[in-house]
Amino acid sequence: MSGFLRSASRVWLTGATSGIGEALARRLIHDGHSLVVTGRRQSALDELVTLAPDRVDSARADTTNLSELDQVGSTLADAASLDLAILNAGTCEYLDVSQFDSELIRRNIETNVMGTVLSVERALPHLRRTRELGRPAAVAIVGSSAWWFPFGRAEGYGASKAALAYFAQSLRADLAREGIEVFLVSPGFVKTPLTDRNDFPMPFLIEADDAAGRIIAGLQKGHHSIEFPKRFTWTLRLLGNLPQGVIDRMAARMARNTSQES
Repeated sequence: MSGFLRSASRVWLTGATSGIGEALARRLIHDGHSLVVTGRRQSALDELVTLAPDRVDSARADTTNLSELDQVGSTLADAASLDLAILNAGTCEYLDVSQFDSELIRRNIETNVMGTVLSVERALPHLRRTRELGRPAAVAIVGSSAWWFPFGRAEGYGASKAALAYFAQSLRADLAREGIEVFLVSPGFVKTPLTDRNDFPMPFLIEADDAAGRIIAGLQKGHHSIEFPKRFTWTLRLLGNLPQGVIDRMAARMARNTSQES
């Protein structure tokens, strides 16, 4: 198990234009790392480049778009070897079950799962090249702790994050023989443009910059599972270990309360 970001590193960061991704980009730039930043808004990427033009390259892309990701691959190939890919791009849409919308669920899964899978596919050749040079290499996948408990309206979002967690853990097993490490980041509620749209209480809400600091600290310590804030994640894990009947009753009661507040 290796610690990352302890010295100047080359990082590919997706979802870099807002929320946790933007906060990560700013911290990593401040700490002296070199970045390829990816997001959908070129203006926001350009702003990040101005912070350190000699160390930051922008590669605009929607991570679900194959041709745009191929262009990112070209940027990564032109850059120095890649030490770490932080795959953070994601979305969150909640379902109104009275107007069941399979497209909403598809959008969650397409962005959160397939966007990450396609990004891994682009990153692996560069990470393998780094390993051939005898240096550590890793993928960090930013998921969510939401899937540990069946929250109402989260059929699409929670399912996508559950799939992402299984994908990350399985990928870790398969890449172990190559020495490429896989980190799974499972945040609780973080104040971002996405969570600003939420219409329900968010316990233990933390700022994006705080989340970025915890992610970087976890990577530096080599923690393959990075979960925060602990008061929230421990509570969810405890709830998730209750008897299924108790979980079902609690989840149904919470869903009713949420619909009454809406």
